Formats: sequence, structure tokens, C-alpha cells
Amino acid sequence: MGAYIKKYLPRSLLGRSLMILVVPLVLLQVISAFVFYEAHWDKVSQYLARGLAGDVGAMVDLVRDNPSEEGLERAFQISRNRFNMQGELRKGEILSNTKEIVQGSLPDPFFLSALDERVGLPYHIVVPDDDKTITIEVQLSNGILAVTALKKRLFSSTTYVFVLWMVGSSLLLFGVAIIFMRNQVRPIRRLATAANAFGKRQDVEKFKPEGAREVRQAATAFLKMKARIERQIEQRTRMLAGVSHDLRTPLTRMKLQLAMMGESEDTQDLSEDILEMEHMLEGYLAFARGEGGEATAETNLSELIESIVNAMKRKGLMIDYHCEGQIYLKVRPHAFRRAVTNIIENAGRYGEHVSVRVGKRTDMIEVTIDDDGPGIEPDKRDEVFKPFFRLDQSRNVQTGGVGLGLSIVQDVVRGHGGDIQLSESPQNGLRARLRFPI
Repeated sequence: MGAYIKKYLPRSLLGRSLMILVVPLVLLQVISAFVFYEAHWDKVSQYLARGLAGDVGAMVDLVRDNPSEEGLERAFQISRNRFNMQGELRKGEILSNTKEIVQGSLPDPFFLSALDERVGLPYHIVVPDDDKTITIEVQLSNGILAVTALKKRLFSSTTYVFVLWMVGSSLLLFGVAIIFMRNQVRPIRRLATAANAFGKRQDVEKFKPEGAREVRQAATAFLKMKARIERQIEQRTRMLAGVSHDLRTPLTRMKLQLAMMGESEDTQDLSEDILEMEHMLEGYLAFARGEGGEATAETNLSELIESIVNAMKRKGLMIDYHCEGQIYLKVRPHAFRRAVTNIIENAGRYGEHVSVRVGKRTDMIEVTIDDDGPGIEPDKRDEVFKPFFRLDQSRNVQTGGVGLGLSIVQDVVRGHGGDIQLSESPQNGLRARLRFPI
């Protein structure tokens, strides 16, 4: 039941805040309307019905007390001047011995009981649909007394005023609530945007704490966290630069010494070991250093990936490339190029044919690389993204890699707010799908 209700609840903070304000407001209006109709409207309707019925009864008494022409004239004059009603006596006519509405509908249900109480004679009520009047015909001994009054005597304008007041005040309060709540939610959205941008390593220097006290506290905590992370990244980069220099220096001396020793079977093995160490060192440093120093820029992915594909073709790799028009995305070009190049190189290393597809899918941009190689078992597709993890069966172990290629790719892709998924390709090889939000 709770899950069913949550399905229809607003998901945004603004929507839920407005719901918290609107639901009590609506309940208040409903309760007020109920109290109004129970305690006020019925009483007012009864008073109006009794007032009009009393005026009709007074006219009946005046006509019955003095049925002469002078008396009738005097009674009708009093009706016009005092009761604001028109009257006439149709002598000799007879009504059926009933009390009913012969035309139209009565605007007030209390009027019939009021006529029974104040008049007590057979009567008919005529309510024209296209008129503003109501006619009450009362059977007297000498004819039918017809009294015509305005319908509004049975209707109070308080209803319209009350409804307009409720609706108008509710709309006004709702509009004010929307304005204030949007102003309160806006800093939270900016904080979320800044956090998302910082996660993508974009510039968030213009972000400043604003809004309510709690939101400012969260924004201040975010800025302090951002400063700590940047300081740690800077310290790590400096440390890696020192490590790189310290490790390259003895490797360079070893290479020079081997070159001076001349070529032999032993020196050749040592040279290969040194080259492998340099390759491993480059991989380690590239993984740890990342591409954090590169700025993001609006990039034509179609041209960028096409240049990567052309470079791979020049190396002899068979690639089928297709792009759905010109696609632009804000990325770090060198990091993005490196990630896509790693994926295509891996596909070409283990397969004979590679297919690259680039296109838009609703609010995402997808880059799909398929190969016809041996693929990766489903239970190991998450493991291959771990640093230094290498496959021993489903992939060739003689690759010269250090198990960091896919780790670097995943780091770059997620640094752009995207994700990478591995699955089986249509050629029974491996499919790598890179998805980036627009």
C-alpha cells in the first residue's frame, strides 16, 4: 500500500514541499466549507424562505380581509412598495387541491415547508427557466392570488462571496508558496549541480553558499570537502612526479650501461626487462595521475572518434565505423581520446574485426565498440575494471599490459558523468557500451 501511494507522490523537493503546504490548505478549505454550509447556509436559506413565505402569507391575509376593489388595490400597492412583489387576483379560477411545482425547479428546498407553515392553503409554484422571477399561486375562496417575486429573495450572495474568497485566497497563497519554495529549492539545485560538476572535474569556482541556514551549512561543507580533495590530488600529483623522476633516473642509467656492454643474450634479456619496467611505470603513473588537469571543452565527438578510427586503420586494424550525424559533448578531449583508444585497441588486439557506433539515445550519447574475439565471461565482466586484474583464459595473456587499461577507461568515463557496460556482441565477442548524459 505504501509503495502504491509513493508511486503517485511528487518526487522533487519542490513538489513535496508544495504538497505539504497544499494538503492542509485544501483540508482547511473543505472543513470551512462544511462548517459554513452546516452552520450558516442552511440557516440563511431557512430565513430567506420564511421571509418570502411570510410576505406571501401577509398578502393572503390582506386580500382575504378586504376583498373589495379598494382593498385589493391597497393590498397590491403594499406588496409592490413594502414587499417588492407583484400581485393579482384571478377571480373565479380554481387550482387543483395540491401543493406542487408546476414548472421549473425550486432554487430553495426550504421554501415549500415555509409556505406550508405560513400560508396553509393549496398553492402552485411556477419557476420560469429564462426569467429572474418566481410566481406563487394560492387558492382563495374567490379566486387565485398570484404573487410574483424575484428569485434572488431565495438566494444569498454569501455563497458566491464565500466560494470566491476561498478559491481566490487559496490561489494567492499557493502562488506565494510556489515563489518562496522555488527560491528555497534553487540553492539546493545549485549545490547539486556544483557537486555533479566537481565529480566530473569541471570548474565550480563561481559556486557560493546561499539560501537557508541548513543549505548554507551543506554548501560550506561541500566547499571544504572540495578544497581537501583538491589539496590531496595536488599532493598526490607532486608525489607521483617525484616518483616518476626518481624511478626513471636509475632506469636510464641501466639502459646506458647495457648499451655500453654491447649486445649479448644476457643484455638482451635485461633490456627487455627494463622496457617492461618502463611500460609498467607508465601504466601505473597514468592510472594514478589521471587527466584531472585537463579542462573540459565542447567537442565534436563524431570527428574525434573518426580520427581515432582512422589512426587505428593506419595500423592495419579492420574497423567498421558509423556515426549518427554530428554529435557534440562537453568532455576533456585528451582523456576521452585515450579512453576510446584503449577500448578500440583492446578490441583489435583480441578480435579480427571491430565495429564502432556513435549515436544519441533520448538523453544519452552512446559509443558502442564490438569485436569478434573470445569475449569475457559474464561473471568476470565487473572484475576486469579492478586495477591490476588480468584475465588468464578468455583473453590472451601475452599482451604486455599491466591490468590497468579498463580501469583507466572506467575512471575517465565516470569522470565525465557516464558509465561503461560490457556485454556480448552480435559477433559473439565483447561489446563495450560507453554512455554519457547530454
